[in-house]
Amino acid sequence: MRIKQVFAWFFFLIMSCWVVMAVSYSNFPYGARMAAAVVFGAAALCSVFIPKDGGRKIVWFSSLFLISLACWLALSPSNERDWAPDVAKLAYAEVAGSSVTLHNIRDCDYRSETDYTVRHYDRTFYLGSLRSLDLYFVDWGLPHIAHTMLSFGFGGGKYVCFSIETRKKKGEEYSSVRGFFKQYELTYVVADERDVIRLRTNYRKGENVYLYRLDATPDFIRKVFLDYLQSVNGLKDRPQWYNALTANCTTDIWKHIAPYYPKAKFDWRILASGHVDEMAYELGVTDQGLPFPELKRRSLINERSKAAGADQAYSEIIRRGLPGFK
Repeated sequence: MRIKQVFAWFFFLIMSCWVVMAVSYSNFPYGARMAAAVVFGAAALCSVFIPKDGGRKIVWFSSLFLISLACWLALSPSNERDWAPDVAKLAYAEVAGSSVTLHNIRDCDYRSETDYTVRHYDRTFYLGSLRSLDLYFVDWGLPHIAHTMLSFGFGGGKYVCFSIETRKKKGEEYSSVRGFFKQYELTYVVADERDVIRLRTNYRKGENVYLYRLDATPDFIRKVFLDYLQSVNGLKDRPQWYNALTANCTTDIWKHIAPYYPKAKFDWRILASGHVDEMAYELGVTDQGLPFPELKRRSLINERSKAAGADQAYSEIIRRGLPGFK
């Protein structure tokens, strides 16, 4: 009986905390959401003190929780908000046979992290010239969390990088906690490397960027690239919520890769993204000529990126001489 009571209290606390946080981080005005959180908390406590009848307590609390959950599930993502300028315009792709035209490739001109001119361009790529797949690993200084991006390389030194991010509104800051509670829409930033990489190496403080060449066949790279484009186009028509656990920069990369990767199986490091580069090394898809700590040390590109600046050969410069790159 005591074990049952412990489990009952555990689930009661977990479910209550979830609802209070979901309400507290909702999009209602501050006063309304704080009042709603207090009301739920008080009602949940009342369910505990209902005399004797355990069944009545369960029904009372379950009803409160299910009503709250239904309201939360009813929240719909939107593409119609007052977006921050750098994510206001969505990319999309047109596929015609062996060619792909990407529209709205972002190429911001940064003066600082927050002072920039937004620019976009369109470019046509030929699938037959798709040559490489590279992993960018962005260390924020957190022990188990990092940002990951994939970049696709085409003949002629052309690269396009995909960064899966939160689509923030004007003046909005990212919060890891809010990321669990339908506070941000999901976006695929399709960008020139001089934009999305230099932002992190040259203008943001405390971010270290590592670049790894992935060992993959042209057929595999092509399938993953086209899979990405499906999501890019899908988000333009059907917005989705970002979720810090299940729909983020790393879990979505895995969703694109897993259908075409024979060794695909769930690994805890897909959720603990700060270990993804180590996972890739253990799978044998990054350079194996060095021990992993040495590979990682040599794959840091911050100084290379700063030296390259806005050079048209930026992508070539940052790769020159890195382990695994020819």
